[in-house]
Amino acid sequence: MANETQLERFGAASLATLVLSVPLVLLLSRGTKQKFSVFLPFSLLVLLSVVWLTLVSHTVSQPYLDEVFHIPQAQKYCEGKYLDWDDKITTPPGLYLFSILLQKAAGTIGKPFIFDCSASSLRVTNVLGLIILASLALLCRHEIESLLYAAHSSRRPKTISTYTIHTAFNIALFPLLFFFSGLYYTDVISTAVVVGSFLNHLKRVARDKSSILSDLVTMLLGALTLFMRQTNVFWVVVWMGGLEAVHAVKSLRPERVDQPFMITLADQLKFYAWRYSVGDIHDPPLGLAWPDDMLFTIVSLGVAALCNPVRVVRQIWPYLSVLAAFVCFVVWNGGVVLGDKSNHIATIHLAQLLYIWPFFAFFSLPLLTPYAISFLSMVVPLLRSKNPHHGTSSRSPTSPAESSQSLKQTRGSKAKKSNNSSAASPSSSNNRSSSQLSPGLQAASMIFGSKIILWSLYQLTTLAASATVVEYNTIIHPFTLADNRHYMFYIFRHTIRRGNAVRFMLIIPYTLTRWMIWGIFAGCSEWIASPRNNALCPSRHSLLNEGPYTSHPFWIALGSRKRQTDAAYPKDLNQVAGPLAENDQGLQDLGKHDPLVISAEPVSTSTGLIFLLATALSLMTAPLVEPRYFIIPWVMWRLLIPAWRLHDHRVVNGLFDGVNPNSLVGRMVTLFRRYDLRLTLETLWFVAINVGTGYIFLMKPYVWKDENGQVLDDGRLQRFMW
Repeated sequence: MANETQLERFGAASLATLVLSVPLVLLLSRGTKQKFSVFLPFSLLVLLSVVWLTLVSHTVSQPYLDEVFHIPQAQKYCEGKYLDWDDKITTPPGLYLFSILLQKAAGTIGKPFIFDCSASSLRVTNVLGLIILASLALLCRHEIESLLYAAHSSRRPKTISTYTIHTAFNIALFPLLFFFSGLYYTDVISTAVVVGSFLNHLKRVARDKSSILSDLVTMLLGALTLFMRQTNVFWVVVWMGGLEAVHAVKSLRPERVDQPFMITLADQLKFYAWRYSVGDIHDPPLGLAWPDDMLFTIVSLGVAALCNPVRVVRQIWPYLSVLAAFVCFVVWNGGVVLGDKSNHIATIHLAQLLYIWPFFAFFSLPLLTPYAISFLSMVVPLLRSKNPHHGTSSRSPTSPAESSQSLKQTRGSKAKKSNNSSAASPSSSNNRSSSQLSPGLQAASMIFGSKIILWSLYQLTTLAASATVVEYNTIIHPFTLADNRHYMFYIFRHTIRRGNAVRFMLIIPYTLTRWMIWGIFAGCSEWIASPRNNALCPSRHSLLNEGPYTSHPFWIALGSRKRQTDAAYPKDLNQVAGPLAENDQGLQDLGKHDPLVISAEPVSTSTGLIFLLATALSLMTAPLVEPRYFIIPWVMWRLLIPAWRLHDHRVVNGLFDGVNPNSLVGRMVTLFRRYDLRLTLETLWFVAINVGTGYIFLMKPYVWKDENGQVLDDGRLQRFMW
C-alpha cells in the first residue's frame, strides 16, 4: 500500500512538471522567429528533467540531507504556519514562497492533487525553476548579442542565434543545477531569480536613461533575490549595479578632441584626467586588454564616477536601496545567516579565489578546445617536419571571419599597441620626436609599452599573491572534514590535506586554469594567446576591435596622429551604430555567411573586472568550500562567453589536407566553421557527468559506520552528492 502511495506521488509530481512546463516552452518558442529551434531543445530539457525527478522521487522518496530542513519548513508554509521557523535553516524563505504559489495555482484550477506539498511535489518547484532558468538564460544571451548588434546596425537582430539557444540549453544541463533540480534545495530557484534580475539590467542599459517604473521593478527584483539567498546581494549590487555605473559614465559621450603633443608626465596625466572626467574612459574589448589596460580601466572609471556623482547615483539608486535594505536586515538579524550562526560565521577566505579556476576548467573542459588546437599547432608541424615527403598544404578558401575584413576597413584606428607604433614614426611634415619627452614620461611610456615588463610584473604579482594565500589563508571547515557524503571531502583529502608541498604545487594548476578561463572569457586574450594562433581567437576578428573607449594615458601623440581612434562618440543610443549601419543589408548578409559574427564579440574590460569583483566578494566571505557557491559565478561567466569557430589555419588545413569538401568529413569541417563545435562537446560532457553522478547518487547508497563497525544514523542510507 505504501509503495502504491509513493508511486502515485511521484507520478503526480511528474505529471505536474509536464503540465506546468509545456506551456512555458510553448510561450517562449512562440515569441521567436525559430519556433522549432527553441521548442525542440527545451522540450528535450523538460523530458530529461522529468526523468531525473521521477528517478529521484522513486528511489529517494523521503527527504534527504538538507531536504530534512527545507521540506518540513515548506510544508508548514503550505499549512499557513508562516511564523513557525526552523533555527537550523540559514537562508530566507524565498523557495517556500514559490512552492506556495504552485500550491495555490493547483487549487485554483481545481487540481490540488497536482501539487499537494508532499516531498515529490515540492521537488517540482526546482524542475520548473530549471525550465524558467533556461528561458531567462536564452533571453539574456539574446539581449547581450542584441546590444552588440546595435553597435553596428540601426536594427535589432530578427532571430535568436543558434549559439544563444544552445548556450541556454547547456546552462540548464550544468551538472550542479541539473542535479539539484531533482531535490528541494534553494540553488536552482535562487539562480533563476538572479538571472531574471540580470535580464532586467540588460534591458535597462539598452536605454540612455531609466524610468521610475524601471527603477521600482529593479528594486523589487533585487529584494526578491535577497529572499532567495543573502549572498545574492553581491550579484545585484556589485555586479549589476557596477555595470550600470559604467553605463552611466559611458553614456556621457563627449566630443572627440585632438591630443596635444606633451613632453612631461604631469601634462600627460593632467590631460587624461580631464578626458576621463568627461567620460572619455579607457575600456577596450577584453580580448585586447593587457594588465595595464585593466589598471587604467579602473582608474578612468573611478575618475569619471567621482566627477559625475549625480549621474551615477541616478542610474544605480535602485541597487543602493537594495544594499540599504540588506544592511538593515543584517543589523536586525544580528548577522547574515538566519539560523545556525555558530557554524556559518563570515570569514575572509581568499583561497576560494584560487579554487574557482579549476572548478570552471573541469566543468567547462570542452570550452578549452582552442587551447588543445593551439597545442596541436605546435606539435603537428614538428611531427610533419620529420617527413621529407610531406609537401606544403594549399590554403583553403577564405574563412567567414576573413571575409568580414572588408567590412571592417571603414572602422577607426587600431588598438593602443598599434597606435603607439604607427604614431612613433614622425611624418615628413612633423618633426616631433620621442627624444623630446621628459625622463619621467619616457620611463612610463617604456614600462607600459613593453609586453615583457608588463607580463613579468603580472606573473610575479599573481604568483606571490597565490603563495601568500596558500600559506596564510587556507581554511578547512569542520563540515568539509566530517561529511564524506560530498565529493569535496575526497578532493580535499587527496589534495589540500596532503601537506604544504602539495598545497604549493597546486599553484601551478590554479595559474594555468586561470589563464585558460580568462582567455576563453576574453575570446582568447591577446596577452595569453600567441600571434601564431590568431585564427583561434574571435577577438582578433572582432567587429568591435577598434571601439572608441581606448584612451590609454601613455599614448603619445607623435607623428601626424592626434587621436587614438577616429571613431566619434554619438550623442545618444539612437546614434550609436557604427559605419556598418550605413549598410544594414551588408551586416545581414555577413550574418548569413557567418552566423557567429555577432556571437563571437567579446565583452568589455570593465565587464570582466566587475565580474571578478562580484565573484571575489561573493566567495571570500564563505569559510566552507561548496561547489554550489560557484553556480552563479559560472552561469554569469558562461552567459558572456563569446562564440568560437574552427577557423581556416595551418593546423586544420594540414589535418584535413586533400579532403573532398563534398564528403562527410568535408561537410563536417564546413559546419564547424559556421557553428561553435564546443557547444556540442559541452552538451555531451554535461550529460556524461550527470549520468555518472546521478547513477552514484541513486544506485550506490551506503550505511554510516564508526571505526568500531557500529552502525550510525539509525542505519539510514547515505548517498554521494555534490
